[in-house]
Amino acid sequence: MSDNDNKAVGTPTFAELGLSTKVLDAVTSAGYVTPTPIQAGAIPHALAGKDVLGIAQTGTGKTAAFVLPMISRIEKGRARARMPRTLILEPTRELAAQVEENFIKYGKNHRLNISLLIGGVSFDEQDRKLERGADVLIATPGRLLDHFERGKLLLTGVDILVIDEADRMLDMGFIPDIERICKLIPFTRQTLFFSATMPPEITKLTEQFLQAPVRVEVARPSTTAANVTQRIVKSKGKAWDKRETLRNLIRAEEAELKNAIIFCNRKVDVSELFRSLIKHEFDAGALHGDMDQRARMATLEGFRAGKLKLLVASDVAARGLDIPDVSHVFNFDVPIHAEDYVHRIGRTGRAGRSGKAFTIVTRSDQKYLDAIEKLTGQDIEWMDGDLSSLGAEAEDEAPAKGRSRSSAKSARNGKAKDAKESKEPKEKPAKAANKSERRDSIRDANAARADNADKKRSRRKSDKDDDGDAPLGFGEDMPDFMKIAIRA
Repeated sequence: MSDNDNKAVGTPTFAELGLSTKVLDAVTSAGYVTPTPIQAGAIPHALAGKDVLGIAQTGTGKTAAFVLPMISRIEKGRARARMPRTLILEPTRELAAQVEENFIKYGKNHRLNISLLIGGVSFDEQDRKLERGADVLIATPGRLLDHFERGKLLLTGVDILVIDEADRMLDMGFIPDIERICKLIPFTRQTLFFSATMPPEITKLTEQFLQAPVRVEVARPSTTAANVTQRIVKSKGKAWDKRETLRNLIRAEEAELKNAIIFCNRKVDVSELFRSLIKHEFDAGALHGDMDQRARMATLEGFRAGKLKLLVASDVAARGLDIPDVSHVFNFDVPIHAEDYVHRIGRTGRAGRSGKAFTIVTRSDQKYLDAIEKLTGQDIEWMDGDLSSLGAEAEDEAPAKGRSRSSAKSARNGKAKDAKESKEPKEKPAKAANKSERRDSIRDANAARADNADKKRSRRKSDKDDDGDAPLGFGEDMPDFMKIAIRA
């Protein structure tokens, strides 16, 4: 269901969706009255027990689209030890933790046992929660299977399965785990499936594990908020040049910068940029998959509480983070997927606030920038001139793969030497005699090498034709088996 559809039929309220009285009271206490399009489309079908295929990006309110009907449906009943009643699969620890927060928030009038199975946390602590019985089990696929293989978890009692951020699961290589988990859960379950995109692998998964699903689709966001000021900043292509450009930007925005999220495309770039900012005495934290879970949560809480000014993160780590008051977003790397640009800068300018978004662009990023402007339908303003103002010296090309810096330097020196020799004046007639002598000596040397080559060839031929002496190691007599002729 799209926004236009809602306007045409009239936007319903939460009270009209069929939620239980206790859940409605929690929603009202949270200050919500009108559901988002994905909530209005998915909640009634989820309450009716139907399978739902929801296509919507993070930030459209889809977490509540499955949390609210799930709480309403599990009000009655009690979980048994090691047999959870519901299961929600998330691609990252942060998203799993946020879903837990939603269940606590909207389930405040219920006595729900909620278990969170994610990496970086003690197995023993998680085992104790499973032993008490879990009404709601929220997990990342890897840790869930770890508990199952240790015999600490049974999935035969799951009535509702939620697969969230399925396209991110695909990107992170979790689809085989998802397929295995689905086969461990009763066939009669209800499945709620959410994804921002529908590549062939995801479509195949829905056909395999969903039964006559109701499709609820929300248009992908292709426009950016009017209250976010967007600028493009040119930079040379080297990593250290980009880091210097970022530092200059942060210093220039110091007066208005309350806090900022800095996005990188790769986890390794997150680590390198974080270390660089700390080295230059910036108040920064990092969020990536190699960190211990407690450190990740501490970093996130520190940023939310204002103890950290800068948070360096990748799209996977920052996806779905609900931090309402972010003043700036810096794209250290231009996102490869244009939709991620809209998602990134949507981290600022929330709830009617103003925000700023800066994107650092090199020559090699031009095609990605073109895709972003095509998607958003707007030309983003450059700050201090476009790439043409960098000059010819700002080449982005790095040495060819497999060549060391020294070899690249030698090649450059060789080219310079060749160019220098080509510019030298030709020899004068007075030196013709010396030139002739050099030519004769070269001819003689070539003839000598050719003669030596002929001699070597003749020796190899004679060696091949001659049986030679008896092989060493057998004395004067050769064993008979060595004399047997071998057919070619």
